[in-house]
Amino acid sequence: MTLVIMAAGMGSRYGGLKQIDPIGPHGEFIIDYSIYDAVQAGFDKVVFIIKEENLELFRETVGKRVENKVKVEYAFQSVSDLPEGFSFPEGRTKPLGTGHAVWCARKAVEDNFAVINSDDFYGRDAFVQVAKFLRNAERGNFCMAGYILKNTVTENGYVSRGVCLTEGDKLTQVVERTHIEQTEDGIAYLEKNVWTALPEYSLVSMNCWGFTPTIFDSLEKGLKKFLQDELPQNPEKAEFFLPFLVQDEIDAGNCTVDVLETTAKWYGVTYAADRPVMADFLKQATEEGIYPSGLFE
Repeated sequence: MTLVIMAAGMGSRYGGLKQIDPIGPHGEFIIDYSIYDAVQAGFDKVVFIIKEENLELFRETVGKRVENKVKVEYAFQSVSDLPEGFSFPEGRTKPLGTGHAVWCARKAVEDNFAVINSDDFYGRDAFVQVAKFLRNAERGNFCMAGYILKNTVTENGYVSRGVCLTEGDKLTQVVERTHIEQTEDGIAYLEKNVWTALPEYSLVSMNCWGFTPTIFDSLEKGLKKFLQDELPQNPEKAEFFLPFLVQDEIDAGNCTVDVLETTAKWYGVTYAADRPVMADFLKQATEEGIYPSGLFE
C-alpha cells in the first residue's frame, strides 16, 4: 500500500515551509510522524507531492530520513501538468487544489493508497483503520477517516474543513467550508459575508482518504470539467478540491465511501501560533513512549 502525502502547499498563513519545520522533541517534522504511523500500520511506499523546485530540499531532509524504512518516490504538482488541450492561467501563482495535486501523482501510484496532508497530525489509529480497509478495497470502494469538528479547529485563525453527512457508515455528502472559526458564540463558518453556526460534534474530513487507483480516471474527468467550466470564471483563485470530486462520484453512483470513526486526535499547525501546542503534545507523546526518541534511528 502507498501513502500519498500532499506537500506542495506554500504555507502562506504559517509563514514558511512548515512541512520541514523541526517541531518534535528531537527535531522531527510533523510529516515524520505520519510516515512512522503509516509504516507501523502496514504501508510500504510513500509518494511525496511537492513543487519540483523543492525536490532537493525534500530529498535532503525528509527523504533521507525515511528511505531506509520505506520506498520513497516524488511527484510534482506542476502548472504544466494538465490534461491535453488545457493551460495554466497566465499570472496565477496559486496551485490548482488538492484534486489536481493527487492527479499529479497518478504515474507514481500503482496500488491502493491513502492520501493525507503533510502538515496535519492524524494519529496512528487513523492509519491503522485506513490500511485495514484498503487491504480488501476494490475499484470504487473508498474510505475516509472522520474527525470531530471541535477537535480540529485552532484558536489562532480560520481553517478549511470538509463537513460530512452520513447514512450508516457511508458518506453521503461532503461540503468544503473554506473559512471555519472558533467564535465567541461557538464554531461557525463564513460564506458570502454571512456567519453560520456549525455543531461542534459535526463530522469533518481532514483530507485523510483511502482510494483505489480507479480514482485517477475520475480525477482526470473532474479536472477537465473544472478547467473548462469553473476556472475561467475565477482564474486567480478557483481550486479543484478533492472532496468536491468525491462528492460528484458519490452523486453519480460511481463509488461508495466508508467513514471510519477514529479514536485518534488530530493536531495541526495552520498558523505559527499553533506550533507550541503541537510541540508540547509531541514531547508528551514521546515521554509516554507512544513514539521512540528518534523515529527512524
